[in-house]
Amino acid sequence: MWPRNILHSGVRDCNNTPMSLISLQDVTHCFGKIRALQNVSLDVPPGAIGLIGQNGAGKSTLLKILLGLIRPTSGGGTVLGRDIRGSGLALRACSGYMPEAESFVPGVRGVDLVALAGELSGMPRKHALRRAHEVLSYLGLEEARYRKCEQYSVGMKQRLKLATALVHDPDLLLLDEPTAGLDPEGREAMLSLLRSLAGRHGKSLILSTHLLGDIDRVCERVIIIDQGQVLGFGPIGDLRAEYRGRYRLRWSGDGQAFTKALEAKCVSVETNGRPGEVVAEIPESWTTRNLFELSRAHHVTLREVSPEEENLEAVYHRLVETGETS
Repeated sequence: MWPRNILHSGVRDCNNTPMSLISLQDVTHCFGKIRALQNVSLDVPPGAIGLIGQNGAGKSTLLKILLGLIRPTSGGGTVLGRDIRGSGLALRACSGYMPEAESFVPGVRGVDLVALAGELSGMPRKHALRRAHEVLSYLGLEEARYRKCEQYSVGMKQRLKLATALVHDPDLLLLDEPTAGLDPEGREAMLSLLRSLAGRHGKSLILSTHLLGDIDRVCERVIIIDQGQVLGFGPIGDLRAEYRGRYRLRWSGDGQAFTKALEAKCVSVETNGRPGEVVAEIPESWTTRNLFELSRAHHVTLREVSPEEENLEAVYHRLVETGETS
């Protein structure tokens, strides 16, 4: 675990009351004739937020605006109470950024790179170096801290990048593909770290990735962006729509006759190879009562009748393909 007082948690104002993490109003940004973001308005509470979208959707532009690296063409807003249009240094002092691309200086030792990141965030040299040792120790790089960056493995490089983002104890972490290039074991270790930072230590983070399973496992909310527009934002569970008339059924008893009856009367019945379980789409005129009546008629006991929900991938494709907003 973290050494005592290495991290503080929570996003609060000067009166120690919770504040918005991100608040944007009609943010638009253009690169010449290309409109990368269009009328983006968001009010994001603290927590773990997923950011998903195809290449060119506007994710990187949004992250750069949140970091104060570029000013939006129009619109405005705040990150942790700092104005996105004129507080670049203050934004980067309270945020930590883990880029997708490698950003290492050849010949520099890991501990010196992390300390440098701390100094660039405004920390005194001695304080930055002490923090570098603490963070590297927590991330499992204590024995490799004096090794040159180019000698690190892929998994170690990802943790080193996370260390540079964490060294100054920011309130917000911006993570761009943090599990890129990792094997399954390394990916699980990284996701476990992120869950701990968000859950145990109360860090807010924005996780930008094309691996929707990573977002499902770490994040509470998700921002779905396409062609510069936000198509959906909110708790992941709220964005999932129930499939109309589709139910997952589990039962006890000999269900062979029951399954045949379902296939004859329902719109569709999908099996997954598990005994006593199917997903059935019932006729529009039916209610769940009809399912219980059919089960009794065939001498089985229904143990579960639950509406089928979309997974995050289905939510994403539905919003992108239909262009609807949620």
